[in-house]
Amino acid sequence: MTQFILGSLGMLLIIEGLLYALFPTRMKAMITSMLNMENDKLKWGGLMSAILGFLVLFVSIRIGVKIFF
Repeated sequence: MTQFILGSLGMLLIIEGLLYALFPTRMKAMITSMLNMENDKLKWGGLMSAILGFLVLFVSIRIGVKIFF
């Protein structure tokens, strides 16, 4: 379980790092638009993202997905 969570966190960091490396201008524009967004929209978006991530991780573990060795 710990190996799966650490592997998932590692994949998240790889993907996020690649986005900043490949599209720095677009990422800056997205951050700027987030600064202008209402706090409630950011809170709900973050909450929905966290719930979706938890569900994906939970279902992956329940069905026995073995991504990381």
